[in-house]
Amino acid sequence: MSFAEDIPEDKEQKKQERGKPGWYAVQVASGCEKRVKTNLEQRVHTLDVADRVLQVQIPQIPIVKIRKDGSRYTSDEKVFPGYVLVQMIMDDEAWQVVKNTPNVINFVGAEQKRRYGRGRGHVKPMPLSMTEVERIFKQAEGQEPVVKVDMEVGDKIMVLSGPFKDFEGEVIEVSPERSKLKALLSIFGRDTPVELEFNQIEKQS
Repeated sequence: MSFAEDIPEDKEQKKQERGKPGWYAVQVASGCEKRVKTNLEQRVHTLDVADRVLQVQIPQIPIVKIRKDGSRYTSDEKVFPGYVLVQMIMDDEAWQVVKNTPNVINFVGAEQKRRYGRGRGHVKPMPLSMTEVERIFKQAEGQEPVVKVDMEVGDKIMVLSGPFKDFEGEVIEVSPERSKLKALLSIFGRDTPVELEFNQIEKQS
């Protein structure tokens, strides 16, 4: 099977598609985005298709994670987990190099029905529109870190310190930027909202 089976029959359209670089979304095995990027970049040079496979990108946004003890650490979060973006001039050889990279599942595109027999057809890779590409990279570039905390509304908690030590409650509001949350605690038989520091509480399983 080759990419040539998947592209339109119109020769002029083939010529145009092969001559112009586009961005393609490639589905990969979960958690293998960085491995695919590294392997594909090595294959591109080894197999001498660097003039057609131009860039491999994993769009990411910065995040600040807050642990339950209130400590913070910076990390990156993928915009599209399970996908890498490849800028390439699509032809049979370049398609094969990408498609046969370990942990690559398939290009994102339109499924073509088989000409003969039964079964699933082949996927014709479809380039992303420039609007999509600009939106994706604009989202990933220059964004202020998103603050995330290992706590959400509805979680059950136990208070570890302060005047409400040993009280149990339920989270009703999380304020990551202030490292605080509000929880409903049963005080004198009534549910009372109380503001607590992240390092004052423990999440109950």
